[in-house]
Amino acid sequence: MTRPPIAKRAEDIARSNMPSYADAVADFSWEAARALLDGLPDGGLNIAYEAVDRHVAHGRGGARALRWLSADGRVVDFTYDDLRRQTNRFANVLRKIGVAKGERVYSLLGRTPELHIAALGTLKAGAAFCPMFSAFGPEPIRSRMEIGDARLLVTTVALYHKKVAGWRQQLHSLKDVILIDGADDPANSVHDYSRLMAEASDEGKIAATGPQDFALLHFTSGTTGKPKGVVHVHEAVVAHHITGFYALDFRPGDIFWCTADPGWVTGMSYGVIAPLTNGATLLVDEAEFDADRWRRTLQDQKVNVWYTAPTAIRVLMRAGAEAWKGFDLSALRLLASVGEPLNPEAVEWSVEAFGKPFHDNWWQTETGGIMIANFPSMEVRPGSMGKPLPGIEAAIVEREGDSVRVVDKP
Repeated sequence: MTRPPIAKRAEDIARSNMPSYADAVADFSWEAARALLDGLPDGGLNIAYEAVDRHVAHGRGGARALRWLSADGRVVDFTYDDLRRQTNRFANVLRKIGVAKGERVYSLLGRTPELHIAALGTLKAGAAFCPMFSAFGPEPIRSRMEIGDARLLVTTVALYHKKVAGWRQQLHSLKDVILIDGADDPANSVHDYSRLMAEASDEGKIAATGPQDFALLHFTSGTTGKPKGVVHVHEAVVAHHITGFYALDFRPGDIFWCTADPGWVTGMSYGVIAPLTNGATLLVDEAEFDADRWRRTLQDQKVNVWYTAPTAIRVLMRAGAEAWKGFDLSALRLLASVGEPLNPEAVEWSVEAFGKPFHDNWWQTETGGIMIANFPSMEVRPGSMGKPLPGIEAAIVEREGDSVRVVDKP
């Protein structure tokens, strides 16, 4: 059955970052997208500088960059200047330990501020960052660390002893481990995060990274065989920034909630980098999925942009649209979904529950950023992934020997 499109209000279209898709496509160039960012003061490009330090340099250091909601109810805020200082400290920690430019720093953490600090601090130091899903067992963790020649791991006491310590000595590239909640163990090159951070300076120069320098390492899920490592360079920040601006409609000061685990590419590209480069506030909730908590969080934190997954949406649907009645979600401007195809019924349900449709989009680990999206200014066609981002060409192709041919006729 063909479903009619869900029309958007004229005032919503006019206020979006991309009021006209046709105009955006006609005017777009990757050079212009690159010019929206600053680059390092001495030349070069660094993701962490564009995400954090650039805002401080432009007088927005006091704006809130991150709000962390702990599982037990605590709320901790970080301004952009707080994040600048903390990531500087971590970069200096890595330098003191001896992590060299291009070496791989891995994390095995849940949704904690230490993950964000480690990721951005690693990039400032010129090393490459690789987040891992904390629910993985020992073997998936080991295989990813072997493939990437892990130099250093940041994790917790419990995760280290349960999933890494038993085989660590067999991975010769892993020279050091930092525990965010543990004590020093010099004999095994295990370090106390709190001590290291307290001793490190909160100032320091960002490594002279170039656009093509190694920045991020992500792994495919491994469902069809051994997981494959995907390398993204510092120039990926251009795509992170512009896709967040167009597809997720980020604006400075937005409260943005990405529910993706930071161990996957969505949790890094859009759970950390894209919203920060656009000057938004990251909302990071440590707790696992709980429908009642999610409803309260959307209301109490006045979330403006919500990015989640079809699996979670379908679970929320089970309680019906009535479960959302009585919650004040007037701040919620955009709902978006990623990770697997969003079924048409979920889009139609969201209109009933929120008065707005979920906007599906498509991309994958290899692209590092959104490629096709239902943009905020467009009619949403339930079951459609949308249209290509400006600067992206999408086509159906078939193999012809060592090349491919575009299939443009039935």
